[in-house]
Amino acid sequence: MSHPLMILSMTGLLMVWFSLTFLLCRRMNNYGIVDVVWSYAFTGVAWFYAFAGNGWSMRKLVLASLASAWSIRLGSHLYKRVMSHHPVEDSRYQQLRIDWKDNFGTMMFGFFQLQALAVVVLSLPFLLPVHNAVTYFSHWEIVGTAICFLALCGESVADGQLAAFRRKPANKGQVCNVGLWHYSRHPNYFFEWCIWVGFGIFALGSVWGWIGLIAPASIYYLLRYKTGVPMAEESSLKSKGDLFREYQKTTNAFFPGTPRASS
Repeated sequence: MSHPLMILSMTGLLMVWFSLTFLLCRRMNNYGIVDVVWSYAFTGVAWFYAFAGNGWSMRKLVLASLASAWSIRLGSHLYKRVMSHHPVEDSRYQQLRIDWKDNFGTMMFGFFQLQALAVVVLSLPFLLPVHNAVTYFSHWEIVGTAICFLALCGESVADGQLAAFRRKPANKGQVCNVGLWHYSRHPNYFFEWCIWVGFGIFALGSVWGWIGLIAPASIYYLLRYKTGVPMAEESSLKSKGDLFREYQKTTNAFFPGTPRASS
């Protein structure tokens, strides 16, 4: 199956899948569930591309496995978080109910379809190598795999440190600045981006692989300037106030670095 046909087929399947997700979310009255579905969707996409491509089987297996490890870990993490608050909805979707109150159903359905298209675009690093018939791993692919593995470990550690901090009653209302959170206000987002950098670098080992760099560039923009850091910071400022403002003064927002002295 050619690349264009694979993209068209996957786009159609995902639009149907996210339409069904929209109906499920409406029935449960919790649209935050889409974040879980979005994360898990990449596992299905990666394996679809792997089976449809005619490249070297080992390359396809490694890439689909990397994508699945990331997708399942993130999806499971989000599932626990969403369901622990259900039926209380994530604050982002509560705000969208206000912003789109005059035409909420239609706007939210369109939002879900955009999520489907986002999966297609971000999955380009999983698509481009599957027709590569070269029977050895290039340096790009080895480096990309290593980055993905290390970033997955880093993101898991960051999430674990935050969860452990929140479990202690004495830390209620406090700012987590231990472990990786001592060097970045959002180490989980940083390592999430690094995972996509790894996927993009892996794709460079195949023809037209540079197109796959669209994924890490897009993820960086979204995490740093749209749905990641800005929303998380706004929420923390509301809940922690001056404690978080002090944290902002001393700790990098995204890229880890040595903490600064408070002015």
